[in-house]
Formats: sequence, C-alpha cells, structure tokens
Amino acid sequence: MAKKTSKTHSDLVYSTEFGTLRSECNKQAKQCSCSPKQSIPKDGIIRLMRETKGRKGKGVSLINGLPLDPVALKKLAKALKKKCGSGGSIKNEVIEIQGDHRDVLEQELVRLGYKVKRAGG
Repeated sequence: MAKKTSKTHSDLVYSTEFGTLRSECNKQAKQCSCSPKQSIPKDGIIRLMRETKGRKGKGVSLINGLPLDPVALKKLAKALKKKCGSGGSIKNEVIEIQGDHRDVLEQELVRLGYKVKRAGG
C-alpha cells in the first residue's frame, strides 16, 4: 500500500490502489471537489468537421465548441451516437462520432438550436 509522507512533498510514483488521481488536489476523480474547467466558445458557433488523421484512414466526425458542462456533453454525445447509429467518444471536450455523419449531425444540432458551421473542407 503506497502512502504519501507529507502534503508538500510526494514520493508516490505509481499506485493501483486509488486509480487515477487529479493533479490539482491529489484526489480520485470521483471524489474531487475541484470545479471543472469550462471552455466557452469564442464566437458561439459549433464547428463540424471530418478527420482521418491518426486513425489509420478511418474517418470520424468531430464536433467542437459546444458550451456544455461535461455531464450535458456526455448526454448529447450519447443522443448523437444513437441518431447516427454509430460509436464514438468525447476527448478534450470534442465529440467524436465514428464515420462521416456530418449531414445528420448538422440537421440534429440545428434542430437543437445551435448555430453550426462546417469546417475543414
């Protein structure tokens, strides 16, 4: 069992006992009371693009600039994945939907009241 010796100096290098610890407060992500970082889009426009970079030629649809907290972002991603009938994930506040579903995603986001712009060609 790895334990820290003092609050100012941590000799703990690796431990599987606690899982992932947040760097700000050294607590588990589930028990953390730090406020999550909110990124507010600069212009209020949701960017919708397709990317294959780093995915061995497989394309994904990316949705950037959503002004939502992490819980709401996760719910929206789940609804969009269900609408497209495809998998996906959330990375760095960007929703990734597997495949080229830009048309469906654009219609759905406009229906939800967002201003959508296609980016990246």
